[in-house]
Amino acid sequence: MNLTVNGRRGWYEESCRTLADLLARPEWTGKLVIVELNGELAGREVYEDTLLNEGDRVELVHFVGGG
Repeated sequence: MNLTVNGRRGWYEESCRTLADLLARPEWTGKLVIVELNGELAGREVYEDTLLNEGDRVELVHFVGGG
């Protein structure tokens, strides 16, 4: 399925069906993120139940510690 993640359009395998699946990908594993799906914030409590659809736009903002 085609998704736009952080402004980059790309193809994601069919096993990437939910926000939780997307966040389980190696580039996001273990990172604290804020998720916006099609312009709406998505809370952590809905990641497992929120299905991704063809053409969705996802913004993932992650925090980096430092001083």
